[in-house]
Amino acid sequence: AVVSTQSTGGLSKLNIALEKRPSLLPRATKENTANNIYGSVGRPVQTQSAGTSSSSTQTSEVDHSKRHTVNREEKQKARFHELFKSDCPDIDAIKKAAWFGCPRQYRPLVWQILSGYLPPNKTRRADTLGRKRSEYWRFVAQYFKTRTDANFSSLYHQIHIDIPRTNPAVPLFQEQKVQDAFERVLYIWAYRNPGSGYVQGINDLVTPFYVVFLSQYIEGNVERADISQLADEILANTEADTYWCLCKLLESLHDNYTFAQPGIQMKVHDLRRLVNRIDKQLDEHLERNVVEYLQFSFRWMNNLLMREMPLSCTIRLWDTYFAEPNGFSHFHLYVCAKFLTRWSKLIKSLPDFQAVMLFLQSLPTSKWTDDEMSELASEAFQLKCLFPKAVTTVAGTT
Repeated sequence: AVVSTQSTGGLSKLNIALEKRPSLLPRATKENTANNIYGSVGRPVQTQSAGTSSSSTQTSEVDHSKRHTVNREEKQKARFHELFKSDCPDIDAIKKAAWFGCPRQYRPLVWQILSGYLPPNKTRRADTLGRKRSEYWRFVAQYFKTRTDANFSSLYHQIHIDIPRTNPAVPLFQEQKVQDAFERVLYIWAYRNPGSGYVQGINDLVTPFYVVFLSQYIEGNVERADISQLADEILANTEADTYWCLCKLLESLHDNYTFAQPGIQMKVHDLRRLVNRIDKQLDEHLERNVVEYLQFSFRWMNNLLMREMPLSCTIRLWDTYFAEPNGFSHFHLYVCAKFLTRWSKLIKSLPDFQAVMLFLQSLPTSKWTDDEMSELASEAFQLKCLFPKAVTTVAGTT
C-alpha cells in the first residue's frame, strides 16, 4: 500500500512519522533471571539451532543475523534490568522500552504495571498482589455458585461451551484445570459487569494473560507445558492475576461489548475509511466484489486479531499495545489497517467474493514471529502519525 502524500502537509506529516518511527527490535530472549523484581512475593523464572546451509555465504549471513539478533536482545534485557533496579521505575520509561517488546522474564510485571493492576513502587507490589488475589477468590466463593440459578444459567452455559473452543490447537488450553480457571474468570467478570456482559470472543482475551503470567513458573514453551506438577497456589495466583488484568483491558474496550457492540461497529467503519485513504484501489476492489468490511474485520476488532496469528505474536503485539496511549482501543485500528493492506497486491489479484473471503479467513500467518509483529507495529505507528484522528468514538468524536 502506498500512502498518499500529494499535499505539502501530507509530506510534512510523513517526514515527522519517519523521524518518530520506532526502530525495530527482535524477539525477547527466554533466559532466567535471578533478580526478584516482584519484591517479596515471587520471582519470574525463566532456547533452536539453524540448519546447515548449502553454501558458506548463506551460513555466514545466518550467523551474522543471529549474532545481531542476540546482541539486540541482550541490549533490551539490559534496558529492563536497569529500569527495574529502581524501587519505583518511571512509567514512561517502562512504556518506551515495552513498545519494542518485553523480555520474557520481565513481561508479567510490565503488563501488570502498565495495565494498572500493580503500582510501579516495588515496596507496594506484594501487598497489592496479596490483597487483590484474596479479593478475587472471595468473588469466586460468593458469585460462582450462582451459575446454576435460572437468571444466570444461560450465561454460564455460553461460557462453558466456548471454553473448549478457545484456541484448541494449544495443548495447555485443553487442560481441565485451565478450562476451569477460564470459566471462573469469565463468569465472575460477566456477573460483576452486567452492563457489558459476556459475548463470544472475550474468552480469547483471557489466554495471553494466562500464558504470560504462567511463564514465570515454567521454562520453555508454556503453550505445551505440563502443569500437573505446579503447586495449586501458583495456579490460583495466575488465575487471579489474569482476572484483574482482563478487567482492566475490558474497561478500555467497554463499548465493544455493550448491547449491539457499537464500539466494534464504529471501528469497522473507521477501518474502511482509513483503508480508502491509504489504498483506494484495495478498497474499491473489495467493494466491486461485494466484500463488506464487517464480514472479515468484525472478529479482528472483537478478538484483537488473536484468531489471525499465533498466540506468541499476539503477546508480542500486546507489549506495544500496553505501551501505546489507548493501545487496545485506538492503536489497534492502525494495526488492522496495515495488516489488511499488507496483503493488498494478492487480494487485488483475487477474482471474486468467494476467493477474497477464503483468503481473508485463512491468512498465511502461521509461521509469523516477533519480527513480523515489530514491523507491523512500526508501520502502524507511522500510519497513526499521518492520520491521528482516524478513530471515531461511539459518541462521534475523534
